[in-house]
Amino acid sequence: MAEPVCIPDAKVALSTASVYPESTATAFEIAARLGYDGVEVMVWTDPVSQDIEALRRLSDYHRIPILAVHAPCLLITQRVWSTDPWTKLQRAQAAAEKLGATTVVVHPPFRWQRQYARDFVTGIWRMADETDVRFAVENMYPWRYRDREMLAYAPDWDVTKEDYRHFTIDLSHSATARSDALHMVDRMGDRLGHVHLADGRGSAKDEHLVPGRGNQPCAELLERLALTGFDGHVVIEVNTRRAMSGAEREADLAEALAFTRLHLASAVRVPRP
Repeated sequence: MAEPVCIPDAKVALSTASVYPESTATAFEIAARLGYDGVEVMVWTDPVSQDIEALRRLSDYHRIPILAVHAPCLLITQRVWSTDPWTKLQRAQAAAEKLGATTVVVHPPFRWQRQYARDFVTGIWRMADETDVRFAVENMYPWRYRDREMLAYAPDWDVTKEDYRHFTIDLSHSATARSDALHMVDRMGDRLGHVHLADGRGSAKDEHLVPGRGNQPCAELLERLALTGFDGHVVIEVNTRRAMSGAEREADLAEALAFTRLHLASAVRVPRP
């Protein structure tokens, strides 16, 4: 008979990016109301996302912990928390430590950030050695336009080609890259420390669909995490910009949470004959 597997210690968090164009404060409110275990703060142009004391007050008021901080690595956040990328990471680390978050999510550098890219691997190791906070480097993807492909990230969008202490796997990014997410997870091995759960169909656009609405192995990954006793965080990072109302947005986020908990709980271990 198949042996049921207990839900692992992984907590399911809501990325504050999942409520855009609503605010960071709204994300805390929705996460608490829907029963998420915590939030990941995407540090971006919303002033509240950059303000540690404001974030602490939101966490205390809604009684929901901040489990991770996403450093401001996007094109639209080039001037958030300084224009110097190392200063951004230092501030993300300090924010995580003050807020009780265990993980800082960071993207590999853009290719035009030449000095930062040249020192990135050794610099991330140096920072990781100075704190208990995990620096989890996230897989990205080539940029595509029609039949052209541009390698926008350095050392590489496939972060498994470099030696990092911890990784973040993002399944929307694996869809955009048209890469095999489970093979990438295999290469990450026990250094997989963080998950951004979303779906995609292989479009050139980074879709961040609700899990189950694309072609990525979202269910298979969650069941594998359950079987291996994954103790990191699973973060719902989906795009709800097309929601026609707040109720529709919440329905999408409730569906994503239910999907995640179902598949974390449904894995079974089949004994060897």
